[in-house]
Amino acid sequence: MEIEIGRAKRARQVYGFDDVAIVPNRRTRDPEVVSTAWRIDAFHFDTPFIAAPMDSVVSPQTAIAIGQLGGLGVLNLEGLWTRYENPESVLEEIRELPADAATVRMREIYSQPINPELITARLAQIREAEVPVAGALSPHRTQELYETVVNAGVDLFVIRGNTVSAEHVSNDTKPPLNLKKFIYELDVPVIVGGAATYTSALHLMRTGAAGVLVGFGGGASSTTRATLGIHAPMATAIADVAGARRDYMDESDGRYVHVIADGGLGSSGDIVKAIACGADAVMLGTVLARAEEAPGGGWHWGQEAYHDDLPRGNRVHVGTVAPLAELLDGPANVADGSANLHGALRRSMATTGYSDLKEFQRVNLVVRPRSSP
Repeated sequence: MEIEIGRAKRARQVYGFDDVAIVPNRRTRDPEVVSTAWRIDAFHFDTPFIAAPMDSVVSPQTAIAIGQLGGLGVLNLEGLWTRYENPESVLEEIRELPADAATVRMREIYSQPINPELITARLAQIREAEVPVAGALSPHRTQELYETVVNAGVDLFVIRGNTVSAEHVSNDTKPPLNLKKFIYELDVPVIVGGAATYTSALHLMRTGAAGVLVGFGGGASSTTRATLGIHAPMATAIADVAGARRDYMDESDGRYVHVIADGGLGSSGDIVKAIACGADAVMLGTVLARAEEAPGGGWHWGQEAYHDDLPRGNRVHVGTVAPLAELLDGPANVADGSANLHGALRRSMATTGYSDLKEFQRVNLVVRPRSSP
């Protein structure tokens, strides 16, 4: 539905998670008989939780722990673990930086060159624990480093940026990454994003991606909305990309591309609504940065926080809530949706009577009317 902003401009009415609610309208179930499992390519997971490739969230150790708890941890292959042999002292320095010096000093810290040997070593460390191995690169680093990543034995390759397109226009003499050609030539499944519209997601699905990340500039560590004026209300964005998935299945004779919500997921309620809107899984940053084992130690930041010329993020203090196992599987000792994420999802599915995630995507939603500012 479009509304008139003024005589020369019309815009769609869109919705964030706070604008929608799930409404039970059928039988209920016991939470014990609900399945939250999902599968992408040949890999099966007990929970639809993917830890975001952010240095404050995922280290090799936390990637292993998340994998052992039934989820997937994605290591940032442009982060501190691939730039420094022993990054613990660097992490401690970042945590203790005064606010007015954080951006400048983090730029200096992240100017250390990426060491391909460390990429291989970190991924090997995760593989030795016999959990699925996933690593992420930004689009502009992918062509430079992907062979190292694939040769290291990655199971899932993630190409993640604020926004990723199948077509990119540039004055650079070096040709941009051709996603369709790149994905076709790889022997591992690729998850790519972000995308926030039906059209952009459909283009990414046509490249052969196994999954598409939905979101742009969401999350506590990002200021993209304030800096660039760009924002994707997530309920609408996920539903739009889920619509692209449906239409692409018809176009491709049944090929299913997984939709992964990435951004704006601050509580278990947001996670539940993301799946209700059509997501197959969720990529989590802030909620997992609050784990006692998180390398950020109660601080959280993304790659935008140390951008060379236009930082669009902050190093923010999110605090520590509980051990990782308690955050994911409970029992929760707080009542604010920050712990027992798995239990909250199971309870919501059981309350509405759905037995698995694909069924739950059909749950009824209502929209709360907005009042004018």
